Amino acid sequence: MSLTIDGRKVEVEKGCTILRAARSLGIDIPTMCYYEPLGPATTCMVCLVKVEGQAGLVPACSTHAADGMVVNSRSDEVRAARRRALELLLSDHLGDCMAPCHRLCPAGMNIPLMIRRIAAGRFDDALETVKRRIALPGVLGRICPAPCEKGCRRGRHDSPVAICLLKRFAADRAMMSARRAAPVRAGGSGKRAAVVGAGPAGLSAAYYLRRMGHGVTVYDDRARPGGALWDAAAEGRLPPDVLDAETEAIHNLGVAFRQGARVGTDMSLDALRQEFDAVLIATGEPRSGGQGLEGLETADGRIVIDRNTYAAGAPGVFAAGAAVRRFKRLAVRACADGREAAESIDQYLAGRPVTGPDRPLSVHVGALREGEMEKFLAGAAPAGRVEPSGGQRLGFSPDEAVAEARRCLHCDCRKPVACRLRRYAREYQADLGRYKSSRRLFEQDSTHAAVVYEPGKCISCGTCVRICRKAGEALGLTWIGRGFDVRVGAPLGENLAAGLTKAAEQCVAACPTGALAFKDDNRNDYGP
Repeated sequence: MSLTIDGRKVEVEKGCTILRAARSLGIDIPTMCYYEPLGPATTCMVCLVKVEGQAGLVPACSTHAADGMVVNSRSDEVRAARRRALELLLSDHLGDCMAPCHRLCPAGMNIPLMIRRIAAGRFDDALETVKRRIALPGVLGRICPAPCEKGCRRGRHDSPVAICLLKRFAADRAMMSARRAAPVRAGGSGKRAAVVGAGPAGLSAAYYLRRMGHGVTVYDDRARPGGALWDAAAEGRLPPDVLDAETEAIHNLGVAFRQGARVGTDMSLDALRQEFDAVLIATGEPRSGGQGLEGLETADGRIVIDRNTYAAGAPGVFAAGAAVRRFKRLAVRACADGREAAESIDQYLAGRPVTGPDRPLSVHVGALREGEMEKFLAGAAPAGRVEPSGGQRLGFSPDEAVAEARRCLHCDCRKPVACRLRRYAREYQADLGRYKSSRRLFEQDSTHAAVVYEPGKCISCGTCVRICRKAGEALGLTWIGRGFDVRVGAPLGENLAAGLTKAAEQCVAACPTGALAFKDDNRNDYGP
């Protein structure tokens, strides 16, 4: 039989569902409760589609195809219905996609992942996590005011985890290492970018553009790269050798530096535009006499940009850092600006639509209620904050860094990339708070040797219940309670360890959210 989906014809065998027919065409219909080995459950209603001639919408996972059927999976009506279904699932969702520290980091660094890698003694991996978002970790590990630590949930119990010192530890260990290997960079793109300004924004942009495979030349009117960071060095807050080492690492990556060169005096912006495929203006605080940037719109002495893309109006010209906004000497924000501008420039150089950096979606728990802190603390070291035995100037030893890292509460989701609820909520622009009411209490079952279960993230799709039944689990998982309060758990008051003796790994793989996840971080995908 043949049917048409979104204007495309497809032939299928009798008994085929609309979902399977769509997938054979490469059409993505979202599902939350569908699990291929077990067939449809039809509980989430995220896979709704419109069938011509039928009233209302039907679930694609369980509706069989019929000869001559015409299906629309992308109409405004279908998208609105899926959005409502997702919003209803989110109404009772309890968990942090991103930990509070991660959300508050101006650079968007995955702080919990860095911390867990230090706790596991994987120091090189910890540094790689840092450098995905921060090009100057040794510098920022000394001068950043650590807004992330103000959001650390552990601080409500005793004191926040020493995030800045841990970041500095990872960076300093690499700087002292004989290897000091440069990060792997993408293949050469054949494109070249000029960065005007070697301050924190310019250095960050140069670092990430080079990692993306582009040729980069940095122009700066000072004798040494670093820009306003040298003010911190002069004040004694930043050792000069640390700044030198991190700018040298960027140079070793293949970035060219032209020091003592001032745009407007030694070259014009138009000349740079003719020589390079893209130009980033990261000149820092405006100076009297202009900066040779005629042709760009300015307001209050700063360059006017598209805040989403950092585009400065002229084709191929972008601007970031203190040249476009006041930072109050917040170098971490300037570094973040440079990285985000580099993402836009990369899009431009690749000929893709310039949409700017990715903005992740994050559900969050909010303020903890009575008794919840103890549940978070259950998996963390009980000791108070570790202070470096050699003082703040020397920082942590490896043993001290590991001990401090083990204080982390693991607030973030263990499956942020695999979570389909998060993915589809973003794709369908779901309102996270549309149906929110008073939330349930945070719970966590970590009795199983390999798996952790957070009931607050469970959407009651029933997939794990069906998997346990098919696997022949003695107890397995089942439905507990009635109505809106129904939950999934081990029966007879037992815990997760008793319920999952055979099918734990299969249940984790099939769970559409972060409700079931591995304890071993190496088995979970945390993304960047």
